[in-house]
Amino acid sequence: MNSRVCVDANLALKLVLVEEDSPKAHHLWETWVDAGVEVIAPPLLAFEGTSVICNKVFRGLVPPEEAELMFRAFHLLGVRFLYPDGLHEKAWELAKRFNRPQAYGSHYLALAEMLGLELWTADARLHNVARHQLPWVKWLGDYELT
Repeated sequence: MNSRVCVDANLALKLVLVEEDSPKAHHLWETWVDAGVEVIAPPLLAFEGTSVICNKVFRGLVPPEEAELMFRAFHLLGVRFLYPDGLHEKAWELAKRFNRPQAYGSHYLALAEMLGLELWTADARLHNVARHQLPWVKWLGDYELT
C-alpha cells in the first residue's frame, strides 16, 4: 500500500454524512489510518465540503446543530492539503481531455497525477470518464468490505 493517497470531497463527505456508501468510506479510511497512509487533497476539498454541508442545512435536509458537528468532523479528518505549482493548468488540461463541464473533479485528478498517487473518489461520473485512461482512479463503489 502506498504511503499516500489522494481523495476527493465526495469520498470525504461520506465520512460525516449518512449516505449509501458511508460504511465503505469509513472502512477504507480506517484501513488507511491503521496503515499510516497520509491522505491528501487540493485545498478545494475544504471549500467543497463546507459548501455541501451548508447546502444541506439550507435545504432543510440536516438540522443546524447536526451540521455543526458534521462541519467540525469534516475539518478534523486530518487531510493534508497540497497546492503544487501548475495544479490549475494540469486540472484545465484534464478537464478538456475528459470533456468535463466543470473543473472541480479535475483538480483532484491533477493532484493525484502530479504526485503519482491513487485518487479515490465517490463520484461515479468522474470515475467512469477517467478509469479507462487513468487506472489509478479508484471508485468507492468498487471497494469491497473485508
